[in-house]
Amino acid sequence: MATWSGLGQIWAITGETWDTVDVPVVGTKVEISATEGFILDDPEAGVLDTSELGGTLFKDITSALIELQVTRGKNRDLDRYSAGDLTVVLNNEDRAFDPLHTASPYFGDIVPRRDVRLTVDGVRQFTGVVDDWNLAYDPSGQSKAQLVASDDFTLLARQQLTPGTATPETSGERVATVLDMESVNWTKARDLDTGSSMLGADVFDGNALDYLNKVATSEQGDVFVGKTGDLRFRGRLDATPTSGSLITFADDGTGVPYTRVSVNYGTELLFNTAEVTSDAGVATAINQTSRTQYGVSATNLDTLVSTVGQLQNLADFTVAKYKDPEYRVDAIGMNVDTLSTGNRATVLGLELGDVILLKFTPNGIGDPIEQYGQVIRLDSEITNDRHDVTIGLTSLDWTFLVLDDAVFGILDTDHLAF
Repeated sequence: MATWSGLGQIWAITGETWDTVDVPVVGTKVEISATEGFILDDPEAGVLDTSELGGTLFKDITSALIELQVTRGKNRDLDRYSAGDLTVVLNNEDRAFDPLHTASPYFGDIVPRRDVRLTVDGVRQFTGVVDDWNLAYDPSGQSKAQLVASDDFTLLARQQLTPGTATPETSGERVATVLDMESVNWTKARDLDTGSSMLGADVFDGNALDYLNKVATSEQGDVFVGKTGDLRFRGRLDATPTSGSLITFADDGTGVPYTRVSVNYGTELLFNTAEVTSDAGVATAINQTSRTQYGVSATNLDTLVSTVGQLQNLADFTVAKYKDPEYRVDAIGMNVDTLSTGNRATVLGLELGDVILLKFTPNGIGDPIEQYGQVIRLDSEITNDRHDVTIGLTSLDWTFLVLDDAVFGILDTDHLAF
């Protein structure tokens, strides 16, 4: 007997007969938006005395779910965040996800650009829009539909800046200026730090997302779309970690347990020469000791900062942080279904930029290794029998001083920034 399983149902075949057996859906919900007319007593589509009756509702499609994957974040510290992606495979034997099947309960809603959201245990894990519906029909009737979605970074990538001149302002203010542009018109939630870099006058031109990434480079901060769909900008000082906010992952029973760990020790994040430019000029920083030991490894940053002093600070910062090879845990993984209720909630509550303390003893040999890391990637894979999460990390062995903090406020260490 062969089986084809999904969250909510299992399809079993014996000979030519397929039977459907209900199985519990543990905490996972996938929903797509639908435009509905007036619905009596509905809290959204049943409101009278509005300019438009009806509204956008969300329809739960979890019962047809076979598997899904979510990828959000970036692979290494110096990369810019990319759009988050969601891929959902659905049972389509009854043509429920065929846009031409008029008897489908979703007829009229299986179209691109509809909103889609994923929650697990009531905690949002992804918010985005449908890019594609891919349908695969098998003569045996074992048909599947694939929903491919991305977050609103893809929307920003298709928008052009409104032509005009930018006035001097902080990096966070510049992000807000871009989002408020008529050609961008970001109407969803936003969570923006002020930022520490002062940006100079500029002529707006080109792609909105490319420009926002340039602002992030100028700040040495991050811009990304959060799990709930809000655009977030994190400045380099605003996002500096504190030990009070740490989440501990450990293999010795003193934190959230994990089952997979990968370590990188190499030169992919080694730069001993940095050139930073803007309309204000050019600044260069060199660490000769690193160049002598490892050879020349250079990076160039194109920024919007308004003074040569800021350019030099960014160049010095880059070389000081990346002058040596780094031994770092770049990812840990776990099956969240095996975690306690509290630890499961902790993992599901993680967001890009969160700070963790990692403890591990490779093969149980030698002393435990402890590293502070910042979450830069969150991947999930869900099937009918398990939910795996991979957490990508970047090292915090070198960060800004946090006054009076028990960990990041200690002087005379070799990992504090200036």
